[in-house]
Amino acid sequence: MHLSRASQISFDQTASFPRSPLRKGLLPAAFLAAAVSLSGAAPAPVVKVTRGDNRVAVSVEGKPFTEFVYAPEGPRTYFYPVLAPDGTRLTRDFPMANTPGEEQDHPHHRSLWFAHGSISGVDFWLEKPTSGKVVLVGLDETSSGKVGVIRAHHRWEAPGGKLIATDELTVRIQAVPNGRLLDYEITMHALKDAPLVFGDTKEGTMAVRLPLWMTMTHKFKGKEVAGQGHVVNSAGDRDVAAWGKRAAWADYFAPRDGKVYGIAIFDHPANPRHPTWWHARDYGLFAANPFGRHDFEGLKGQPHIGDLTVPAGKSVTFKYRIYIHDGDTTDAHVAEHYRSYAEGGK
Repeated sequence: MHLSRASQISFDQTASFPRSPLRKGLLPAAFLAAAVSLSGAAPAPVVKVTRGDNRVAVSVEGKPFTEFVYAPEGPRTYFYPVLAPDGTRLTRDFPMANTPGEEQDHPHHRSLWFAHGSISGVDFWLEKPTSGKVVLVGLDETSSGKVGVIRAHHRWEAPGGKLIATDELTVRIQAVPNGRLLDYEITMHALKDAPLVFGDTKEGTMAVRLPLWMTMTHKFKGKEVAGQGHVVNSAGDRDVAAWGKRAAWADYFAPRDGKVYGIAIFDHPANPRHPTWWHARDYGLFAANPFGRHDFEGLKGQPHIGDLTVPAGKSVTFKYRIYIHDGDTTDAHVAEHYRSYAEGGK
């Protein structure tokens, strides 16, 4: 360690304090703190955010957690993979990677993402030639610390590049005991000369696609697939009964190799139409959707009852927390974590 003369004097004076009765080789905490201060070293950030090629990598407490992927050829930005603190993958690999044994359906289910099936008449949920794209315009901030931050903004474009809307996205990531918190806040801006209409469809919106081992028992290509996963929501609905119901939060969990893992999604009380409806499927799609009322409530004769219109020149903000945790809903204290989030706490 290189020190200036002044620093050397101060350092030597500290070192000349009367000898401590501590065992040889152990130093008082104050001595160690002084050495760190003089060396200019700083503790490693709890959350490290690192820019790379077409992605931003996030590690928590020195362990990989996720990547914010913005490859220009993709239909939208998304987070993949999403890892538990011990490295277990909690989102499906397909279509980003081919993993033996995975169900390769719904290729638009990209790990963890925000999209909707009808925005001013354009489908941003599917990935077809007729679908829209969410194009990254800029990364405004990537910062590390106790809380890692990613800020970005996008263009929401119809096929051919016609602008439908713009957004501002802020994601904050932090550690909690035996878990991770990912706060997703997105503000959608209507154009100055046209309203922005979120159409009534179940295809959306703040979504996660879970790996096969986390799913409930379901059918795939006509065959029954046994699953050990469960869904519980704040209203007390469980498993397939949770689909289409309104609740402040929902939690999807399952055992693997003798340990239970889960992902909960929290709907912020300030969101439009809180508590939201849940597009939670037995095969592992798990999404908060505040727009699909006619689908979820069986109101087939009222296909636009769930539409939400943002006037021209105005905006709307949606806030969600993704809580990655060990244990089931009770062991992970999901209800208590939601209460803290809703009240503005950690």
